[in-house]
Amino acid sequence: MCSSEERVVAVIMVGGPTKGTRFRPLSLNIPKPLFPLAGQPMVHHPISACKRIPNLAQIYLVGFYEEREFALYVSSISNELKVPVRYLREDKPHGSAGGLYNFRDLIMEDNPSHIFLLNCDVCCSFPLPEMLEAHRTYGGMGTILVIKVSAELASQFGELVADPDTNELLHYTEKPETFVSDRINCGVYVFTPEIFTAIQDVSSQRKDRANLRRVSSFEALQSATRSLPTDFVRLDQDILSPLAGKKQLYTYETMDFWEQIKTPGMSLKCSGLYLAQFRSTSPNLLAGGDGLKSATIVGDVYIHPSAKVHPTAKIGPNVSISANARIGPGARLICCIILDDVEVMLSFIQLSGGSLPLGDGPVSRQVVYPAGGDYNAKLGVTILGEAVAVEDEVVVVNSIVLPNKTLNVSVQEEIIL
Repeated sequence: MCSSEERVVAVIMVGGPTKGTRFRPLSLNIPKPLFPLAGQPMVHHPISACKRIPNLAQIYLVGFYEEREFALYVSSISNELKVPVRYLREDKPHGSAGGLYNFRDLIMEDNPSHIFLLNCDVCCSFPLPEMLEAHRTYGGMGTILVIKVSAELASQFGELVADPDTNELLHYTEKPETFVSDRINCGVYVFTPEIFTAIQDVSSQRKDRANLRRVSSFEALQSATRSLPTDFVRLDQDILSPLAGKKQLYTYETMDFWEQIKTPGMSLKCSGLYLAQFRSTSPNLLAGGDGLKSATIVGDVYIHPSAKVHPTAKIGPNVSISANARIGPGARLICCIILDDVEVMLSFIQLSGGSLPLGDGPVSRQVVYPAGGDYNAKLGVTILGEAVAVEDEVVVVNSIVLPNKTLNVSVQEEIIL
């Protein structure tokens, strides 16, 4: 049990505009962390999960975006959750652990007993209170959220081995070339403040090694060129791997869903996972309809209160419709994300298999065919950028069209730059 005096802070790593290029073109006009999944910004889901942590004092967002890009959202979510949310901009890359250490003085202002660290681009149920309870029982410096995946997928992530009885982390390796384990790192952690000492030790060791090099040695100079900066510390290679097997780190396995949001196709899959989760956590966010005075709703659907949906439209499953969107008579929307101010007007329009129109402007007289459900495929979805015009009778299949383009011929499995 936690003491009523103990306080907890959460840090969410949101990356920056130079990262996440695989998520383009969805991130061309909006920061990736603010792209909507199930009607809420991507970063909103981990933030909402943090709200459930006992004695939460503060939430920090750390990234490389300009502060103005997050100012409005940070103000809004702070008022909504009644928990202070603050954006901290990194001046240069410090690594996943170095970025945390760079803001240690601010993070420690509330004298927290525990610090949660979450990556923004993961989609899961975020069992944070359960993690914290397990972490207190283990008594170590940190606890990592892990999940079991297929052996084929495991090599794409950090693989780890844990003691089956104590859950102590025994071995950790990042994206190994050969199979190590079917348990992987989910990118969600809870630490005691001792994590800062561990990060500082890595920096100090680097400085000591640098001072021992002979400047006159050509070989040493070559080595120094390849070495990392002393203040650049990676959480996986520099902290998790060396501390494995030293009774400092433990694991908490989730049996629920987990995905990493790296590509446009994964955004659609994760939006569906969050919509399904709303059934138990936030049923008030899911739309309903009878097909008479309101649109027919099939499965899990989110519709923003300001959106206008014609009663003859049929929506779902896995559809999220954002603010001020207009869905016209007879429209059939399946498995898609409709962003702000998009207008779907004609009755024979079908946006299916993962069509994500971006920005404002009408989507006119087009058919977007199903993508076959391969969310990881490079062209596994159809994406229409902001102000894209698709002329009459044009068919778009499994293609990505960047903003401000006009399509007057059909395209299939192409990227239109």
